[in-house]
Amino acid sequence: MKLSVSHKEIWQITHPIIFGNLAQTLIVLVNTIFLGHVGAAELGAAMMAGLYYLVFTTITQGFSVGIQIMVARRLGEGNIGRIGKIFEHGLYFSLLLGVVLLGLLNLFTKTLFSHIIESHNIYASALRFMDLRQWGIIFVSVNFLFRALYVGLSNTKIISITTLLMAGVNIFFDYALIFGHFGFPEMGVAGAGLSSVLAEITAFVTFFAYTFIKLPYKNYNLFTFEKFDGGLLKSVLRISLPTMFQRLVSFGSWFLFFAMIEHLGEEEMAISGIVRSVYMLCTLSVFAFGTTANTVTSRLIGAGKTDEISQTLRRILKMSLLILLPILVFFVLFPQQIASIYTDDAALALKSVPVLYTIYVGAVVMAAAMIYFEFVSGTGNTFLALVMETGVLVFYIIYIYLATQVFCFPIRWVWCSEWVYSVLMLVASLVFMKIHPWREKTGATV
Repeated sequence: MKLSVSHKEIWQITHPIIFGNLAQTLIVLVNTIFLGHVGAAELGAAMMAGLYYLVFTTITQGFSVGIQIMVARRLGEGNIGRIGKIFEHGLYFSLLLGVVLLGLLNLFTKTLFSHIIESHNIYASALRFMDLRQWGIIFVSVNFLFRALYVGLSNTKIISITTLLMAGVNIFFDYALIFGHFGFPEMGVAGAGLSSVLAEITAFVTFFAYTFIKLPYKNYNLFTFEKFDGGLLKSVLRISLPTMFQRLVSFGSWFLFFAMIEHLGEEEMAISGIVRSVYMLCTLSVFAFGTTANTVTSRLIGAGKTDEISQTLRRILKMSLLILLPILVFFVLFPQQIASIYTDDAALALKSVPVLYTIYVGAVVMAAAMIYFEFVSGTGNTFLALVMETGVLVFYIIYIYLATQVFCFPIRWVWCSEWVYSVLMLVASLVFMKIHPWREKTGATV
C-alpha cells in the first residue's frame, strides 16, 4: 500500500521539532557545561532546580499537546477556519496557567527544596537559580502554544528560527552573567537562571512577530478574538488535561529520581548532571519523531486514513533509528571526551563513562517507546495514555527506591531505571494498538 505520508514529509515535520526540542535542551546543556566548570555543587543545584522548573513547564506543554492534536485534526479535515479560534482559546488558558504556575513557584519552592535537598551547598545554589528562573514560566507557556500551532499545521520553520535565537542568547548571557564578562556582574548560578529567562523572552517575541509577518493568519481566522466559547475550551481541556497530568506525573517522577540520587552524595549528583545532559542530547530526535507520530496519527484519522497508521509508524521508527544510531556510535567511541566537556575533574569524567554506556542502550528502546506511546495520544485517547504512563511509573519509582534507598546500587545501575521505563512503555503501547478498538472510537472527543 502506498502511504500518503512520505519519508520527505515526515522529515519536514520532524527536523524543525528537533530544533524546537533543542531549544530547552540547549538551555540545560549550556547551563550544565558552564556551571560544571564553576563547581560540583553549582552543577548539582542547576540540575535539581532545572528539573523542578521542567516539572512546571511540562504542565503547560501537556496543554499545548491538546491544541496540537485539534489543529492537526482540523487541518486533516480541511476545516482550517476553525484553527484560529482553537488557538485563541488556548492562548487565554495558557496565560492564565502561566500566572498560576508562577504563583505556585513563588509560594512553595523554598519549602519544598528544604525538605528534599540534603546538601546545604546545593540547596543554597538551587534557590539562587530559581529566584530568577521562575519568571520564564509565562513566556514558556505561550511559546509551547505557538509551537503546537505550527507543528499541527506542519509548518515548522519558525521552530528552527526561535531555537537558534534562544541558543545564541542563552550562550552569550550564560558566559557574560555566570562569569562576569563584557561588563556584566558575576552572578554564578543565578546568572544561568537569568540567561535562560532572556532566551525564552526572545522566543516569545519572535513567535508573535513571525506569525503576524509570515503566516497567512487570516486564512485560519487567527487573532479575530470572537466571543468566548466555553464549550470549545471544554473540548480542548478534555483532550489536554490527561496529557497535562501525564507530563506532570512523568517529569515529577524524574525529579523524584534525582532527589533520591542527591541523597547518595554530591559526586553522584554531579555524575548524573552530566549523564542527564548527554541523555537529553541523544534523545532529541527520539522525542521529535514521537511528536511527529502524534501529529501524523491525528491527521490521518482526520482524513479517514486509519488503515495507513501502522505502516506509517513503522516508517517513522526506521527514520528515528537512522538518526539516533550514528549519534550513539560517535558518543560510544568518545565517552570520556564527551564527559570532559562538562567538567575539569578528570576523575569525575571517568566515573561518568559506565553510566553513559547505560543510557545509550536505553535511548534505542526509547526511540520505539515514544513513537508508539505518542500514537496513543494522537488517537485522542489521552486519558488512557495517562493511565498507561502512571502504571509504568509505579514500577519505575519502585525500582529507583530499591536501587537508591534499599540496596544502594552503584550509580550505573540506578540509571538502568531508564530501561525499565522504556521497555514497559513500549509494551503497554503495543498492547493498546493490538487490542483497543481505537479505529472505531477516534475523533469523538476531538
